[in-house]
Amino acid sequence: MGGGRLYLVATPIGNLEDITLRALRILREADLVACEDTRQTRKLLEHYGIQKPTVSYHEHNEAARAEELAARLQEGARVALVCDAGTPLVSDPGYRLVRKAIEQGIPVEPIPGPSALLAALSASGLPTDSFRFCGFLPARPGPRRKALAALQHEQATAIFYEAPHRILEALADIEEALGPRPVVLAREITKLHQEFLRGTAAELRQALAARRGVKGEITLLIGKAGAEAEAARAAPEDLREEVEAAISAGLGRMEAIKEVARRRGLPKRELYRLLAEAPRR
Repeated sequence: MGGGRLYLVATPIGNLEDITLRALRILREADLVACEDTRQTRKLLEHYGIQKPTVSYHEHNEAARAEELAARLQEGARVALVCDAGTPLVSDPGYRLVRKAIEQGIPVEPIPGPSALLAALSASGLPTDSFRFCGFLPARPGPRRKALAALQHEQATAIFYEAPHRILEALADIEEALGPRPVVLAREITKLHQEFLRGTAAELRQALAARRGVKGEITLLIGKAGAEAEAARAAPEDLREEVEAAISAGLGRMEAIKEVARRRGLPKRELYRLLAEAPRR
């Protein structure tokens, strides 16, 4: 490995055995390991008996550190960039350094390996032929609901990362924005307490709300809009008839709308909009 070179090394997302032989070789041969949290990366290096100097590279020092590392690369250093878990640059820092290396003609080599989003997708049971990775859901309710509403007509499996302390709110917003679509929650992938929960957002929220708390890293997958929902959107007059029939059967207006939304696979917000468009008879 002559000359400066930047390696993007994927590391385990939980189980330390999930690392490639090539990744271990690159870490042993690198001059420097740039990592999000040096303490976290040292656990991995020590586990495999690798002794290399490490330097922190995270969102708070990325701009300055990218300049320093780019200078080291120009001097001929072999730098291995890792994140705390998984593949670098996937919802993790590193973009600035990669761009600088490319601009300076420094070779950039991906060392593929673990990825939480791909691991979750493969075991989700949702369609894998087309998917859209959206990173972390916005933390604030308004932007989060807006991001979810944009998926109303999405025909690919949508994948998000989410923090455990926001998961109940996120599931409530998914139910409100997208209705009873299939949702999969993958928690602590490859770790001792790995868990996959499958159902609607409302069902998953109910299951988690019954626990004392939710911990661990979460990958959230949302199934695409169903054919039934798409067909329902085209016939607002039929929806009005269904709601009126439910009311005649004894349900209150809100309960009737909720029931029709569930039956049709529509978000309540979308059903309200369609009912407003339906001609009165």
